[in-house]
Amino acid sequence: MNELGEFLRSRRARLTPPEVGLPWRSGSRSVSGLRREEIALVAGVSADYYTRLEQGRARNVSAQVLTAVADALRLDQLERQHLTDLVKPTGRPDQPRPPKARPAIRMMLDALDPVPAVVHGPRLEVLAINRMGKVLIDDFDAMPAAERNMARWMFLNPKAREVYPDWPEIAAQMVAILRAAARPDASDPLLAALVGDLTTRSDEFARFWADYKVFKHTHGTKTFHHEAVGDLRINYESLVPAADPDLSLIIYSAATGSPSEEKLKLLSSWVTSRPLSVPGESAAASRE
Repeated sequence: MNELGEFLRSRRARLTPPEVGLPWRSGSRSVSGLRREEIALVAGVSADYYTRLEQGRARNVSAQVLTAVADALRLDQLERQHLTDLVKPTGRPDQPRPPKARPAIRMMLDALDPVPAVVHGPRLEVLAINRMGKVLIDDFDAMPAAERNMARWMFLNPKAREVYPDWPEIAAQMVAILRAAARPDASDPLLAALVGDLTTRSDEFARFWADYKVFKHTHGTKTFHHEAVGDLRINYESLVPAADPDLSLIIYSAATGSPSEEKLKLLSSWVTSRPLSVPGESAAASRE
């Protein structure tokens, strides 16, 4: 698979000639987006060179050419970094091992409680989650090991659509995170197996994957829904442990004094008094 070519084609497909300063000739186009030669013209490189770049055959691509191509394609900062990563590999191991969370990281998550927190691996593996993380999202520790993955959960577990009222947006972000994790210089059978399985089992995942958007889970705000308290507006920050750069520690919090903060406190006090269940579960069980 030519990740570089797939990425470049997806970026030029979203542009029109007027957006890059070229004339639009009505009725003269047989392709959506820009042609290779049009991107080459705007970038100031030959059409042959750009074609070789898109096909993965260009060697020793200079920083100036990368910048020119990125400018021509109107890439944002994250997309520019992704382009650089695709063209200039970093030499990752050919056979990555499944990541693990060290005991010290697990203890830190428990110490953060009642602040919800979760540790992800590079392929969105859920490696550790504390008590309030389980309340806010789901109890991944109760799932089979093979299912403890945010992307699998997002597309294959119906609860994800209950937890995230903005499910299409969050689901698209999950796929974009996996896209950003893909590299052409290293065979990653774990990522390939995950993507292959989800593409087969979820048409929505396949559609998002084909969009070729890239995203990094750094910080922001999400809306969560809990049966017991309704919707919560929750901020998140992603931190990278210095000793484990492939892991991400996601910490969730609500704005001070907000209704969402009060709802989090209510959920925390509820599970503290009833540690074997989660708000809403007993009510659901009584209806069965």
